[in-house]
Amino acid sequence: MIEVGAKETRSVVVDDRRAVSFMGPELRVYATPAIVADVEMACRDLLLTGLEPGWDSVGVRVEIDHLASAPLGAEVRIGVAVTEASERRVGFSGTVRHGDTVLAEVKHQRAVVSLERLKQRLAKQ
Repeated sequence: MIEVGAKETRSVVVDDRRAVSFMGPELRVYATPAIVADVEMACRDLLLTGLEPGWDSVGVRVEIDHLASAPLGAEVRIGVAVTEASERRVGFSGTVRHGDTVLAEVKHQRAVVSLERLKQRLAKQ
């Protein structure tokens, strides 16, 4: 299992699919749902480094404070760390930055799942 304190950092570019479009072309900024998706994937990828084959995780809770904006084309850094870990639940904290500006602070929880059991459960639905 993953250890408390394990960390992951990655960079992403605010591309077309990550930017809002509803405020017009001059105001294309990193969208809150895209921040959530990027942080979730960073947390999942970090967690996978501590799981045995046949196991994965699903997101079960996200808390986000979206504090500032980053324009289309900006490179942002996502840093996540494990804050708590049990056999079936892992908690993370994350910070998203553009340069020295904190764009978002995120808390996230993931549930560890057996892929085989999940397949069986879904087949019954």
